[in-house]
Amino acid sequence: MASRGKAFVASLSGTSLEYYDFAVYGTASALVFPQLFFPGSDPLTGTLLAFTTFAVGYISRPVGGFVFGRLGDTLGRKRVLVTTLLLIGFATVLIGLLPTYETIGVTAPIVLVLLRFAQGVGVGGEWGSAVLLSGEFGDPRRRGFWSSAAQIGPPAGNLLANGVFAVLAATLTGDQLLDWGWRVAFLLSALLVAFGLWIRLTLEDTPVFRALQASGGTSSTPIREVIRTQPRGLVAAILSRLGPDVSYSLLTVYVLTYATRTAGFERAQVLSAVLMGSALQLGLVPAFGALSDRINRRLVSAVAVVGAGIWVFVLFPAVASGSFGLLVLGVVVGLVLHAAAYGPQAAFITEQFSPRLRSSGSSLGYTVAGVLGGAVAPLLLTSLQADLGWAAAAGYVALACLLSVVGLALGRDHDPREDEELSAAAAPADAAADRP
Repeated sequence: MASRGKAFVASLSGTSLEYYDFAVYGTASALVFPQLFFPGSDPLTGTLLAFTTFAVGYISRPVGGFVFGRLGDTLGRKRVLVTTLLLIGFATVLIGLLPTYETIGVTAPIVLVLLRFAQGVGVGGEWGSAVLLSGEFGDPRRRGFWSSAAQIGPPAGNLLANGVFAVLAATLTGDQLLDWGWRVAFLLSALLVAFGLWIRLTLEDTPVFRALQASGGTSSTPIREVIRTQPRGLVAAILSRLGPDVSYSLLTVYVLTYATRTAGFERAQVLSAVLMGSALQLGLVPAFGALSDRINRRLVSAVAVVGAGIWVFVLFPAVASGSFGLLVLGVVVGLVLHAAAYGPQAAFITEQFSPRLRSSGSSLGYTVAGVLGGAVAPLLLTSLQADLGWAAAAGYVALACLLSVVGLALGRDHDPREDEELSAAAAPADAAADRP
């Protein structure tokens, strides 16, 4: 049990810190980057360019998923998690030190894109191994709960990122925020990464991976094997993520632009609404993960995704009304529905693949879905709303949710016995490790 608890904390804390780095960039893309790195253009174009660099972080995720997913199946989950944490932390601190367009010209947005690419590679490689770290240490019959540790990372990271920006927006003038305040949010990453490394370096690899190593059951070509032998699981994993990914981008990134420019809200007001929803998600994500251990996992996720696809048609008018109460209601309910879909998702995706291919399969499914969903979502939402109105943007979110329902229908329900056999093989080593 000591190892289970430590793995849960390591997965939760490390992923939260990495998603802080990733989320702080998304918030800055909506609030300050258009003016700092893409000046000289109209506000809409500046926003589109800033969201383009935001998308690079998703587009680069498959690189991380391909490279680190494979290493997770061949070298182990722990080594991957330490490397990815260092990569994304280093990139985030450098963004905080990066001169703006006014200082070094076009070099500034070019370097910004390169650092954002590095962030995406780190996050793409992080997720698969982080999910397996807590899921494979935990009871396979309660995988929904144990795997949700990594799923708490995005709302926790988003809560930290938006919390920092909310404090900065409330205590600094607009000029101070643009001049130096935004850098504080990025430079704080150095302290957070140091804490995450301390947690992860004290943990051994998962019982499942150690049992595979001991029996010679690891794969030397896991990526190729996943594509050749488990294509249905890969398609199910990709599609199941689209709706939650697009919804999350709407509720935590695009809403910052839409609410301030369309309805005239102050930055601090919109950040407060996102903070409230993210705070609720901290408890709801593991709760819905645990619920999916008792009720069919695919059913729990499907009901939530359908609800999100319907709620988006309420969200846009609520935000556009100019009422702060309706803004909070729209964002909070949306994030509650996202938590219900997202909590069981880690377990569902990993269960689509055999233990020897889990890191590669899960990482590929997660990162490819990120490109198709979260990467382009702010760009498409901005363009659709500007050209065709809010109903077109809402229809795009609903379509993504429909595709997720298809993915859930294609997926399989997991047999926990395959994990129990592998974990039993590593039990003697675990007992020895837990002795004083």
